[in-house]
Amino acid sequence: MNIDWNQRYTYNFPTPIRFGAGVINELSEHLKKVGKSKPLIVTDSGLASLPIFNKILNQLNSNGISPLLFTEIAKNPVKSNVLAGVKEFHKTQADSIIGIGGGASMDVARAIALGAHHERDLFDFDDAKGGDKYVTEEIPYFITVPTTSGTGSEVGRSTVISDDNTHEKKILFSPRLMAKIVFADPELTLNLPASITATTGMDALTHNVEAYVAKGFNPLCDGVALNGIKLIAESIVKATKNPCLESRSKMMMAALMGATAFQKGLGVVHSLAHPLSTLFDTHHGLANAICLPYGIEFNESIVKEKYNFLASIIGKEDFKEWIFELNKEISIPKTLSEIGVSLNDIDALSKVAINDACHPSNPKQCTLQDFKEIYKKAITGSL
Repeated sequence: MNIDWNQRYTYNFPTPIRFGAGVINELSEHLKKVGKSKPLIVTDSGLASLPIFNKILNQLNSNGISPLLFTEIAKNPVKSNVLAGVKEFHKTQADSIIGIGGGASMDVARAIALGAHHERDLFDFDDAKGGDKYVTEEIPYFITVPTTSGTGSEVGRSTVISDDNTHEKKILFSPRLMAKIVFADPELTLNLPASITATTGMDALTHNVEAYVAKGFNPLCDGVALNGIKLIAESIVKATKNPCLESRSKMMMAALMGATAFQKGLGVVHSLAHPLSTLFDTHHGLANAICLPYGIEFNESIVKEKYNFLASIIGKEDFKEWIFELNKEISIPKTLSEIGVSLNDIDALSKVAINDACHPSNPKQCTLQDFKEIYKKAITGSL
């Protein structure tokens, strides 16, 4: 892509996106323009303690904005986080919501926006049950500001929240849940630790790969996914090991692309990863990164030509082997056993995976036994 990464850009697809170094400095003026002065900022406690976040708050305050703060967010968000956030929204009489951070912050912020003026149980909006028909009430003015390049949740229309008790992830969806505007500033990611850069980057790669091979017809999403994969291949190692504005910008753009592309669907890798997050509290990007090559191996008998094409556009011979090599280069484990998962955990993981909402769009049908076999390979490293 022949882009000057030092410039700022505005584009819609379909969410209005303000992209480029320094666009975060435009947030205050935008809030004033739309008549909002008391935004509830939803973020995680770790980010809230960093100088970069305090800089955002100070800038808002100095421009006549009175930000409110909600940080009760688990690494893998649960329903109780959202209910607490809805309570805080009303208690503080906030007039808008801003999600700042990674996927967890975005998911909780979007779910709070959904629950703010809807009295139904949160999981009534489960997309697997057609819950979007219940999204009938007002949605507060909603803005997203990503500080990682992974989930792409900032441009999404859905949020993923886990049941506190069953640990099953529920996808809550509605086009009305899209942000009114996204401020995507790659400078906010320049000081991310290498491990977070690597795992969130592999999350973005998984989104693009799974969207491209997902069954169904959506050539627009396919095209977006292909470009996202190319951008990640060009930039993830440098962004992880020796970051610069260009590599961080490419990764942020690729994350936005992945979230746009997976409107087509995801697949078996996400259904493998979600139980690892809910049962083991594994970072979602890390779970995706480890499971990705094993998911590719499972699908190869159906979509081998597509994987071959992916290998060709990044200049590699074998796409699955490139994923293994890439994981190694950015210090991501090869097997689930390296993060504490054992063969004894397969039944519990598979029980959750088979009920996950992502694998129905996988190009190859997945059975309970399939999940058990894939987990065994991912734990032992055998293919």
